[in-house]
Amino acid sequence: MTADFRIVVLPGDGIGPEVMDACLAVLGDLQRTGSGWRLRFETHPGGAQCYADTGTAFPATSMRAAREADAVLFGAMGLPQVRYADGTEIAPQLDLRDELDLYAGVRPIRAIPGVPLPLADPRAATIDLVIVREQTEGWFYGRLNPDRLPPASDDEAFDLGRITRTGSQRLFEFSFALAAKRRARNPAKGRVTCVDKANVHRGLALMNKVFWEVAARHADSAADHCYVDAMALNLLRRPWDYDVLATENQFGDILSDLGAGLIGGMGMAPSGDIGDRHALFQPSHGSAPDIAGQGKANPTAMLLSAAMMLDWLGTRHKMPALAGAAAQLEAAVDRVFAGQRVRPFEFGGTDGTTAIARAVIDALAESEVAA
Repeated sequence: MTADFRIVVLPGDGIGPEVMDACLAVLGDLQRTGSGWRLRFETHPGGAQCYADTGTAFPATSMRAAREADAVLFGAMGLPQVRYADGTEIAPQLDLRDELDLYAGVRPIRAIPGVPLPLADPRAATIDLVIVREQTEGWFYGRLNPDRLPPASDDEAFDLGRITRTGSQRLFEFSFALAAKRRARNPAKGRVTCVDKANVHRGLALMNKVFWEVAARHADSAADHCYVDAMALNLLRRPWDYDVLATENQFGDILSDLGAGLIGGMGMAPSGDIGDRHALFQPSHGSAPDIAGQGKANPTAMLLSAAMMLDWLGTRHKMPALAGAAAQLEAAVDRVFAGQRVRPFEFGGTDGTTAIARAVIDALAESEVAA
C-alpha cells in the first residue's frame, strides 16, 4: 500500500522557479525508487510578481491549498523593485508563518565536504549546528499586526516587538526535542543555547526566564546562554562549539545569514518553517533577481530543504522509509560536492542549476546500484 502526500509548490519570484524545477526533478527521481510513499505536487501562485500583475501577493486559493497540504515547498518570493505603499517588500512567507502557526524556523548550518569554507581553521569542516528561530512574535510582531502600531509619517515610524510565555515555551520545548534527536544520532550533540539580549529588553528577559524553566525539565540535555552580540562574535571564532541555538525572530533572521556564510553562502543553506500541524520548507536565500533566468542559481539549499521535508513527513507519519529517503538525498548531495563533481558559480565554477541537479540524480542512481 502506498501513502500519498499532497505537496503544495510555491515557486515564487526570481530564481525561485529555477531551483524549484531542479528540486522537483530530483524528488521525482528519488520517489521512483521509494518504498510505500508518493508525493503529489500541485503548483500555486504568489509573490512580488503576482502582486505586480494582480494586486494580490498571495491569493486566498494559495493559502487554502497550503493549509490543506501535507507540506509546502517554497522557492523564493520578493523583488526589490516591487513594494507595498509603506515601503516594505512583498513577503507572503511571513503571512504563511502567521496563518499556519509555523513558530519554529529551523536553519541547519552544516559544512558539506568539499565546499570551500571562509574559515581557515580545519575545525570548520566539522561545523554542524541548527538555529531555531521563533517566527510568530519577537521584533516581527508589528509587521504581522500593523493595526497595533501608531501611524507612520515621513518623520517618525514605530515598530513593535512582543514576547510571550507561550511563544517562548513552545520554541524551547521544540529546541530541546531537536537536541535530543541530534544526540541520538551523535552523542557529542545535544546542547541548547538560548541567544537573546535579556540585559536590555524586558521581553527577552522573559524569554530567558522561560528558557531556564524549560531547561530544568530537560536535565539530560546541556543548556547555556549567550547574548546575541557575543554570539555573532563566537560564530566567527568557534562555530564548531555549538549545537542548537534557540533565539528570537529578528536575531534568528540575522544569525541565519551569518551561519550560511560560514558554510559557503546562502546557496548551501536549507530551512524549514515548522509548526505543530503544518510545515513549509525553503532555501534560506532570496529571489536573487540579478541572476534569474541565467541558469546560474545553486539549487543545493532547495534540495536540502526537500530532504528536511521528507524527514519531517517521515517523523510525523511514522514512516521510516521517508526518513531514509531524506538521508539518501542528503548523502547524494554530500557525495557530489565531496567528489568535486560540480563547482557552482559562487565558488568560481561554471556549474549551474541543471548541472548540479543532474549530478545529484546521478549520485542517487549510484547509491541505488550499490544497495
